Amino acid sequence: MFAVVYLPDFALQAALRLNPELHESPVALLDESTKARVYQLTPAAREAGVAEGLTSTQALARCATVIIKPRSRPQETATTEALLQCASLFSPTIEATGEGVCTLDLTGLNNAGDQGWAQKILDVLKPLQLTARVGVAATPSLAFLAARRAAPFLAVPDTAEFVTALPMEDLEPSAEMLTILKKWGIHRVGDFLRLGREQVVERLGMEALE
Repeated sequence: MFAVVYLPDFALQAALRLNPELHESPVALLDESTKARVYQLTPAAREAGVAEGLTSTQALARCATVIIKPRSRPQETATTEALLQCASLFSPTIEATGEGVCTLDLTGLNNAGDQGWAQKILDVLKPLQLTARVGVAATPSLAFLAARRAAPFLAVPDTAEFVTALPMEDLEPSAEMLTILKKWGIHRVGDFLRLGREQVVERLGMEALE
């Protein structure tokens, strides 16, 4: 079994760690790599009409009180280190597998992977001003998908049932492929899997196979 500790809106959480009071304020985080457009934002900013992809000027036009902050790579590095240090308290085998994502191998660990165990992880992260979700499943990939849907904990006892019910968006296909699949009436992963490997490759190419 594997567990994934996932920090949603990782870059935003990292940027606001030293200013936790801003979590309740309208804040928009800009990413220079996307031509300084809004990358992540607080719920208050979203409620005020700000959205991902806007420029700072557009964000301010929609919400005059929005706080514009740049993405901070040093703070993200420090936040990743904090996440890994926390995870190391719960498993000797951990790996940073993405931005704000840490995978834990639970092999041989007693009483690991249940809700009480996950809550201890969340409690350790809370004083660090980090909000996490925890997913547990048979493989790292499944644990990651579970963590993204956790509220804040989700274990997957039945892999087939869990995967079949997942929306296709959870697999993050390209926008073009998602549009094609929806036109075909394919909305869930279970529907997609029933197409069959050969048919998928023939009609949609290697991206669909992956």
